[in-house]
Amino acid sequence: MAESTEEQATRRLPLLGGAPAERADAARNRHRILTAAHQLVRERGVDALTMDAVATAAGVGVGTVYRRFGDLGRLAHALVDDGERAFQERFLSGPPPLGPGAPASERIRAFLHAYVDRLTDEAGPLAVAEAATPTARYTSGAYAVHHAHLAALLRDTAPEADAHYLADALLAPLAAGLVLHHQRAGVPAERTKAGLDQLLRGIAGPPS
Repeated sequence: MAESTEEQATRRLPLLGGAPAERADAARNRHRILTAAHQLVRERGVDALTMDAVATAAGVGVGTVYRRFGDLGRLAHALVDDGERAFQERFLSGPPPLGPGAPASERIRAFLHAYVDRLTDEAGPLAVAEAATPTARYTSGAYAVHHAHLAALLRDTAPEADAHYLADALLAPLAAGLVLHHQRAGVPAERTKAGLDQLLRGIAGPPS
């Protein structure tokens, strides 16, 4: 049986790899810094996340934080790395409808809803990571995976459509800064999901 477009693309997706091997002291420093950063965000909110504040909370020099992570954007990416790996595993190889085995249109909807759920907890650090440079969101490895996954499913759902552009269009409302703004304004996650459903119906039509 021939592979679907989505299956072919999935085999080429640039999955996030395992963390490189580290010396024991470097690994301890990394863990200490990330633990302090997580606690800082949890207790004081993402607006308190700075390199200086993390260094103070971790009990290390700020130079150590910069040497380990480079800048605040990379530190923020590290805070959500485990969540991103788990998310990728779910939509690439988990059970349907998010994983393989469901119609492409159902998988797109499940992906968008699961992304909203993930942002419920991680919108703050992701917003910092995505705002590190003007195009940081779109040049990240995670965005490349999400975009390729959606584009492949869109090609199966609407073969005549511009899947590459529409994948960007579906991901646009999921920019972490926008979601964080909505959260602070009291917009419930279910409203975001309903809006995404409307966008998807405009592309793929109503669910069968």
